[in-house]
Amino acid sequence: MSWLGRLGAIAGLLAAVFLVAGCGGTILDLSKTEDQIEANIENTQGKKVSSVDCPADIEVEPKTTFSCTVRLSDGSTATATLMIRNEDADLDFVSFKANK
Repeated sequence: MSWLGRLGAIAGLLAAVFLVAGCGGTILDLSKTEDQIEANIENTQGKKVSSVDCPADIEVEPKTTFSCTVRLSDGSTATATLMIRNEDADLDFVSFKANK
């Protein structure tokens, strides 16, 4: 299985724990989302992650995509693009690409 397939399979395990009630609706819990992205990349790619930065206030709406900046320990950066699969805030990885 390719790394993207493994990443997608692990991302599929992300569950409703990523929800937190917000003023305008339900938003993703970014701290937990960023931690999960870091763990998934380290486990599936074997790359050490220094940090993950996702945009704030992402409302949980199915089919919404968003991108996070991933900083690797070697100093390089990559972009992880995810999609909210359903109202339970299950996430799928759409892509993981190195930045140039």
